[in-house]
Amino acid sequence: MLSDQLRQEIEKDIKNNKVVIYMKGTVGSPMCGFSGRAVQILQSYKVPIKGHNVLESDQLREGIKEFTNWPTIPQIFINGEFIGGADIISEMHENGELAQLLK
Repeated sequence: MLSDQLRQEIEKDIKNNKVVIYMKGTVGSPMCGFSGRAVQILQSYKVPIKGHNVLESDQLREGIKEFTNWPTIPQIFINGEFIGGADIISEMHENGELAQLLK
């Protein structure tokens, strides 16, 4: 369940950071292949990445899914906008859209 407090924290975080990823593990130590792939792609652009480990909090793990209405982790926000998961980031990386977004 997404509390008002958690919603406000998520909104503040995605507004104040260019790239935010809600993932399993940390940016330095991803705990699943999809999170690892997403981080690897994002790091290739040399942009600061704000990571949140959803494994540390069931409330965060379920709350972020409710916030975006997206069922899977990782979840990536760029420039305050929800982009999607690892598959979408991979596709955008390959077709050049991600480079445009991260300029």
